[in-house]
Amino acid sequence: MDGIADLGGTPGWGPVHPPRRDEPVFEEPWQGRAFALTSLSGRIAFGGVNLDAFRHALERLDRAAYLDDGYYGRWLNGAELMLTDSAVLAPGAIHARARNLRGEHVEEPPIPEPAVPDYAPSAEGSLRSVDTAPAFAVGERVRTKPMSVPGHTRLPGYARGHTGIVEAVQPAFVLPDTNAHFQGENPQYVYSVRFDSRELWGADAEPFAVTAELFENYLETTS
Repeated sequence: MDGIADLGGTPGWGPVHPPRRDEPVFEEPWQGRAFALTSLSGRIAFGGVNLDAFRHALERLDRAAYLDDGYYGRWLNGAELMLTDSAVLAPGAIHARARNLRGEHVEEPPIPEPAVPDYAPSAEGSLRSVDTAPAFAVGERVRTKPMSVPGHTRLPGYARGHTGIVEAVQPAFVLPDTNAHFQGENPQYVYSVRFDSRELWGADAEPFAVTAELFENYLETTS
């Protein structure tokens, strides 16, 4: 899905700072609670753990909800969207409750009838097995499809329509593009594909190699 969440490789964000070695998991206590609330919200909203559906909720946030509240604020905004998607919460319910907790007197929306997806993963985690052979081999030149999908995908915008070399064939994993929408796991092989930076960002780019983990459905042969 094209949107604010597809930041990788886009200009204008400044340098990337690596994390400190002594960086705590949670800078503030509320961040730990946000982590727990989001994990619980996903289980309630989906009837089970579906990391792809959570990522799809994050990428549907507007720019302010995605950027202005920090990393764990974004998680809370995503949790609210997951719960309203499944009608566990009514739209505006959290905002109204927060205003009442501040001493205001506003009407809270009625509790809706939940519409939780009928979701049951075939196994724990995302690793799966398939009976077919990989479509591409180590050393083969491949091209990423110039696809722009309205739903979830793990093919970043900067890598679409470019040519690279398969460096490794990874095991099959659940395809996020369908799993995020509860349309089946569709496990596929994943390929480690190496790109030249100048292939991705033009001849003036600093020369270095970029390796991306890409699902089989994202790739095609080159002529």
